[in-house]
Amino acid sequence: MDGGPSLDPGSPRVRFGAEMRRLREAAELSQVAVASRLGCTQTQVSRLEKATRTPSRSDAERLDRLFKTPSSSFFTRLHESIVSQSRTPAWFRDWAEEIEPTALVLRSWDPLLVPGLLQTEAYARYVLSQEPRMTPQDVEERIEARVQRRQILDREDPPLVLALIDAHVLRRPVGESKVMLGQLDCLLEVAQRPMISIQLVDPRCMPGLLGAFMIAELPYGQPHAIHADSSAEGEISTDSSLVASIWNRYEAIRRWAYPDHMSLKMIEDARKEWI
Repeated sequence: MDGGPSLDPGSPRVRFGAEMRRLREAAELSQVAVASRLGCTQTQVSRLEKATRTPSRSDAERLDRLFKTPSSSFFTRLHESIVSQSRTPAWFRDWAEEIEPTALVLRSWDPLLVPGLLQTEAYARYVLSQEPRMTPQDVEERIEARVQRRQILDREDPPLVLALIDAHVLRRPVGESKVMLGQLDCLLEVAQRPMISIQLVDPRCMPGLLGAFMIAELPYGQPHAIHADSSAEGEISTDSSLVASIWNRYEAIRRWAYPDHMSLKMIEDARKEWI
């Protein structure tokens, strides 16, 4: 049980995985053998076949070449269908569907809002509804994508989540008081989980003013990945110099963080102000 959403047997991603497995077994290839041809791990091949991992375009192209599919584009066309159906913004898709679900540790810094992984639906709905040119349908699709992201926290093997949040976030009005009450209750609840740490950061912390970011520590010796926010599109990178820069900023911010127990007490105190 991986805690993932139920899968539509007719969806392009499920069809991708089922056909990949059928062709692999027909060719008498192991998952390890296919992994070596795709340049990934056996676990990632398994997740592709189970439709719990979104294939990349390069995965699709290599599978078309490996299995010599009709017109050499069967998997590529399925990949295009998967991408077109995704409710996640294109620039964030690699992070939400590839990096985050496989991470061993997720570190985040948020100076303005509760981090997306820890947002309630009501809080996220209000935030997204304020985006320029965002339709109600767009909002609901983004909410659904965010709910799916959160399911990694409910797996039997969830990642370790270390969240740093500016203390002012607790008092920034997002929707009505009941929205803030629900959000702070959610933070208090998830902070009881052994794999989630929430630390508030003193608002005087200058290194944190440049914006939110996340650091993903990945398995199998893969390089760490970072996601840095911007007012347009966020940047996702495994470039060693950029990752090192974000790590240094994270450590500088962490020096301004209150211990977990103090942070929880501060959340409890802020909650009373929203009653």
